[in-house]
Amino acid sequence: MLVLGSLPGEQSLRARRYYAHPRNRFWHLVGKVIGKELEPLAYDDRLAALLEAKIGLWDAVASARRKGSLDAAIREAEHNPLAELAVSLPELRAVAFNGATAARIGSRLLAGSRAELVPLPSSSPAYAAMKLAEKERLWRSLSKFLE
Repeated sequence: MLVLGSLPGEQSLRARRYYAHPRNRFWHLVGKVIGKELEPLAYDDRLAALLEAKIGLWDAVASARRKGSLDAAIREAEHNPLAELAVSLPELRAVAFNGATAARIGSRLLAGSRAELVPLPSSSPAYAAMKLAEKERLWRSLSKFLE
């Protein structure tokens, strides 16, 4: 499985780590998917747990101009070659999109892919319209792709 975000926020870019903002719920949510508490682990151990579960991380946007961390501020976006990546991964069963922007871009780039495309609510603290319990329920649906 591949989980795609849109573009890392400022804090993640500074830290050079995915989902580095302490209020971003990504590590909590993906931990629910694999049945392992990831938040207390060191970053390298989190990545190792995802690798063991056969989950990859990447972004729909390769580069862009943006002030702040909100997806709505993304300008002049260049997209990652997602279709080429999907073709190179014959065992890829699903691509999960962390948020609406990743889903909008990624779904277009992966149209026709054999992998199931799964839009999910954003793990970002900026997306507070949905309660955490509902986000957990939706994210847990990814577990079926890891069996």
